Amino acid sequence: MGTIGFALIAENQEENMGEVEGALRIRRFEQPPSPEDFSSLIESSNVPAVFVGVVNDWKAFSSWNPYNGGLDYLEEQVGSATVDAMLSTSAPVFYGDLRRHERVPLSFSTFITSCKMYLQHGDSLKKNFGFGEMLTDPNEAQSTLLDSPDKVYLAQVPILLLDSKERCPLENLMEDIQMPTFLKTKQMSAINLWMNKAQSRSSTHYDPHHNLLCVIAGCKQVFLWPPSASPFLQPMPIYGEASNHSSLNVDNPDLLGNTRVQNSMEDAQKVILHSGDALFIPEGWFHQVDSDDLTIAVNFWWKSVMMTNMSEHMEAYYLRRILSRMLEQEKDKMLCKSSFASLRCKQIAEISNDSPAGDDASDSVVQRDTIKGDAEQHGVILEQLEPFALLALHELISLVHNTINSSGKNQIKESHSLVALDINAEDEHMQTRRENLLLLENDPIASLFWTIEPLVLRKIFQAMVHYFPRTLEALVLHMLSPISAEVLTRKFDEMDQQTTKEQQKEFYQMFYSVFDDQHAAMDAILNGKEIFAFQAYKNVLDLYLGVNDIKIS
Repeated sequence: MGTIGFALIAENQEENMGEVEGALRIRRFEQPPSPEDFSSLIESSNVPAVFVGVVNDWKAFSSWNPYNGGLDYLEEQVGSATVDAMLSTSAPVFYGDLRRHERVPLSFSTFITSCKMYLQHGDSLKKNFGFGEMLTDPNEAQSTLLDSPDKVYLAQVPILLLDSKERCPLENLMEDIQMPTFLKTKQMSAINLWMNKAQSRSSTHYDPHHNLLCVIAGCKQVFLWPPSASPFLQPMPIYGEASNHSSLNVDNPDLLGNTRVQNSMEDAQKVILHSGDALFIPEGWFHQVDSDDLTIAVNFWWKSVMMTNMSEHMEAYYLRRILSRMLEQEKDKMLCKSSFASLRCKQIAEISNDSPAGDDASDSVVQRDTIKGDAEQHGVILEQLEPFALLALHELISLVHNTINSSGKNQIKESHSLVALDINAEDEHMQTRRENLLLLENDPIASLFWTIEPLVLRKIFQAMVHYFPRTLEALVLHMLSPISAEVLTRKFDEMDQQTTKEQQKEFYQMFYSVFDDQHAAMDAILNGKEIFAFQAYKNVLDLYLGVNDIKIS
């Protein structure tokens, strides 16, 4: 057994903000794992992990401590270096969006001097701090830094860039850092310094690399969300400059008025890192980091095995496969999130339980489905339908006839064109109408289909072919909304799974025989299904990529 077998604490000691799936719960290790265990059991799971005290034996752990001469030591080592500091008027919250911060060249010695002053007079500096305009002049940044401790953050300052031949200004600090043993086999992309004077918060974001965040001095509180929580975190548009950042206002989130924000807090896990601790943050995991006064950290970035091995010529294929899978998941969510569907199921079940056939009603339908003769070839006689199936048939016919009587045939066609959805329409009312038509509770036909067992619905259609062919024709050609077309095709698929190939052929020949133009009937069903899928596709782009204005011509 590897070191993980002995070091893993069974119960997660980090605080979870909500109910988190067991497979995604953050684990904590009192001893560092072997390189083999880290690769096979931790990194491959793509779930964060805490390593306690893994930094304690670094020279930096004792030499960089701001409360024990560490600031003098750092100034002596790299005080002459010039670094890019993050400057922001939104401080103490630092957003990754380029419009909300700027990078200014800053003498590391000047920053260390400001840290020393803050260490001596922190409270008074906090009182004098105010939010002003961004400092675009480097000289102004240098001169006002001492009076604005909260505005400046040394974020992602390179100590070592493996992909660059240029020497990093802070490269001398590498002598004080030890590569954790379990990362020895990894090909690093970068090693960075993170240092702040006053308390600070980095906005919620994810990184395109695996990340090991090591706290050398101070304390960090990290909130983490899995990539699947993207819809709740409102990611910036994928085409933007800060596409890996959440658009939520982490300084003052609207918890009461925003359902997504409430859900995001339920999915969050909180980790507190003390000096000496390290946190593995897998690629794609959103994280928000709060840092105490005078906190110093170093992080290691490296590419995941999946991204390293992904061939460029396969990216388009993987993109389509992933989008297709997410599209199917979103379609399922659109159908299953309706509370009305559950209510309809309960109502139908109560009617079914009150029927004379009792619990054997569905079985009798299945048994009679195999009966040959006129009932199979020309349609089922009404007496063969159970009471709740007769009720569903009556409700379906009433829906069609009431629409015809109240609107007229021409207006039914117009209604159908509305159901077909002009997806390029800009009118806000039309957009609301379109979205409502894609909700199960707003569509009586779709909700009725949803509650009927596939073989029972098959019998109902057979009865309509035999007794009400024009009603069936009007239903399919003029009254199928996108969501009812989606539900209908799913019911067809379920029917096919429960019948033989010969029975399927006979049923569909019978079903489409009522239409003068069978291709028009099939187009009506497939067009509605594709419109439903397109809305699901738009939802995926909005929820996961921050794109909500896609149109097609």
